[in-house]
Amino acid sequence: MVLFWPIQQELDCINASGDILGKIKFDGASESYQFYANDESVILSSEEQSHIAKKLAALESGQSIIPMQDDD
Repeated sequence: MVLFWPIQQELDCINASGDILGKIKFDGASESYQFYANDESVILSSEEQSHIAKKLAALESGQSIIPMQDDD
């Protein structure tokens, strides 16, 4: 299981143990959503990879969005 928690214009990806695996961000250069590992040593399980891939696909297709935060 991976929980996706919005922070600013990013999604923290948190595993079942509560560890932050990384973030999903929009990459303006490639105009796509990308997963960025929190640490180079993070090794994702196949289940975690699957959840993140599904979330990336949902974002790319428009089925899901990253909520924008209003700081005003």
